[in-house]
This record gives sequence, C-alpha cells and structure tokens, in this order.
Amino acid sequence: MSPQPAPLEEGEGIPPENSAEAVRTRAPQRKLVWWAFKKHKLALVSAWLLAGMLVVIALCEFMAPFDDRHRDSEYTTAPPQVLKLWDTDGPEGFRWGLHVDGYTSEQDPRSLRITYEANPEDRVEVGFFVKGEAYELFGLIPMDRHLIGPKDVDDPMYLFGTTTDGQDLLSQLVYATRVSASVGIIGVLLAFMLGIVLGAVSGYFGGWIDNAVQRLIELIMAVPSIPLWLGLAAALPTQMGPVGRYFIITTILALVAWTGLAREVRGRFLALRSEEFVTSARLDGSSHGRVMFRHMLPSFSSHIIAALSLSIPGMILAETALSWLGMGLRPPAVSWGVQLQDASKWSVLSGAPWLLIPGLCVVLVVLAFNFVGDGLRDAADPYKH
Repeated sequence: MSPQPAPLEEGEGIPPENSAEAVRTRAPQRKLVWWAFKKHKLALVSAWLLAGMLVVIALCEFMAPFDDRHRDSEYTTAPPQVLKLWDTDGPEGFRWGLHVDGYTSEQDPRSLRITYEANPEDRVEVGFFVKGEAYELFGLIPMDRHLIGPKDVDDPMYLFGTTTDGQDLLSQLVYATRVSASVGIIGVLLAFMLGIVLGAVSGYFGGWIDNAVQRLIELIMAVPSIPLWLGLAAALPTQMGPVGRYFIITTILALVAWTGLAREVRGRFLALRSEEFVTSARLDGSSHGRVMFRHMLPSFSSHIIAALSLSIPGMILAETALSWLGMGLRPPAVSWGVQLQDASKWSVLSGAPWLLIPGLCVVLVVLAFNFVGDGLRDAADPYKH
C-alpha cells in the first residue's frame, strides 16, 4: 500500500502574492489578451503600422505636401526625387540643408516622350512644417502648414514622382489612404452590424425565422461576389457626385459581406441558448434583446473583434478592384484603385514604374490587417490562458 502524501502546510503550494503567476491569475481577460498579443511580434509591428495609417487618415491634409487637386503640367510622369541632407555637386560646393535636386527635361522628337534627369545645380530647398497650400484641418481649422514640402510652394518636390496628369503621387497616396481605408472600415462595421443582428435573431429564435434568414444568406452567397459588385455598381447613375458614390459603394460592399459573419454568430447562438446563464437571464425577466446582446453576444466578443480585423482587408481589396475596373470610385475622388488605373497601361507603366506604389500600399495594409487579426485570434483563445 503506497504511503499517503503529507498534507500541505498553510500557504504551501500557493504562489507568492507578487509573483508573475499570481498576477496572471488575478488579471482581467483584457490584460491576458494584451499580454498574449504582445508576444506575436509580427502582429505588434503591424498594429503600429496600422496606427500610423490612422494618423495619416486623420491628418492627411497636413501630412500631404500638396493639395489633392494640385497639378503641375510641366512635370508629367516625373521620376521620384531623392531627399538629401547635404550637397557636394552644386555650384557652391559643400552645403548642408534638406533638399532635392531639380529636373532637367528632354523630349524625344520622334516619340514625343519627355524624359527627366536630376539636375544638382537646381537645388530645391525642403523643410518641415512649411507654409503651403491652404486647407481646413478636420474641415474646421484653417491652416496652411504641411509636415514636409518645398520652402517655395512653386518649386517641384515630388518624392514619389508624379502621375500622368502631373499630380504629386505622394500627396495623392496620402489622400487615397483616407478614402480606401475608410471605405474598408466603415463597410465592415455596417456589414458586422447587419451580420450580428440577423445571425443572432436566426440562432436565438430558430424556426421559420431561422429558415428565412438562412435562405437569404444562401441566395446571396450563391451569386459570385465580383459579378454582384459589378452589377450593383453599374446600376449607379453616372452623374452621381463623388461623395454620394462613396457612400453607395460602401453600402454595396457591406450588403454583400455580412453573410459569413451571420452564419458564425448563428452557430454560436445555437450552442449558447441552452446554457444555464441564458436560462437564468430569461427567468430573471430579461427581454429577448437583452438576453441576446447583453448576455450571449459578449461571451464571444473576442472572436468578433478578431473576425472584424480579418474582414477589413477583403473590403479594401473589393473597393480597390471596383475602382481599378472603373466601376467604383472615380475622379476627382482619390483611392488606391483610382490611382492604379494609370498603372494598368503598359505603355505608361514601362516608363513610370513608380505608379505601382499604391499597389504596394494595398499589399502592406492587407498583410498588416491579416497579421493583427491572427494575433488577436490567437490572443483571444481561452484555452491559452
């Protein structure tokens, strides 16, 4: 007969009050999720990248060197300039100071194509918080200061080059970030509101309500997404302004994107509606809405947050594809898809490869959202805490 283990003395086997294990035991769920998320290095770096994108969205007029309507017909498809801290090739010898080299242009007499080269003798002074074109920050505060730009607003300073219309690609990219990212974020929020409400009602009540919602979901999912987007976008009046088109495109994308989440929420509600805490809430006299959205929905809110971050890239790609095909946003509105329309022409792209920079931004933002979504999904896993 094996000997019985000695009884634990008082306090034995209990971690010290200030130990890491004890702190972790007492920590709330949100802190556990944050600690787990910080261990996902790619997700953390991506979160900082997305935080920078949010700053650009909020302050795009200040961040852009020029206004989104700025055009310089003398420099069409001009190449990017290199930002320099000192100069040794100028006429005055060695000089300190932030600047870029100006352009010299030459036109081919046969093809009429204009080629540009850097001209060290034409020094363009660059500064931070410089005075430039006037704008209204947040649509309320009159300002004329820009984060970076030429000290003389008439000088050519195009760090990312120019477009076929002579627009500064960097400024256009900053404004396009606000439009494309906001379409993705607002569209996903609308889709999630619709998906959560219909999925919750379907899973909670069941019966003919569940059958009606599921048949509607199957009908929408049976139609391929791209033809459905194109068909709905093609039905928009051609004379519609950019603001109205922006909201309609956002609504169209939301109306197509809610079905997947609705099915996930329905499955969760079907599994939870027989749980004891749901029965207790009903016996306590809570209304159906309170039971669904105050008791059942918060029990898997971490999963919804992770799904939200993973859905935004798809919405951004959808807007980019529609605008690139000419069925979404159109000039004078600026988005990544509108910018990539020039890059779809090989005759233009062969001489101006920098026009693909908006495509690189799309890739970076989509990857960042995916990494953040993966990090949130892993951090919110209850079996890891």
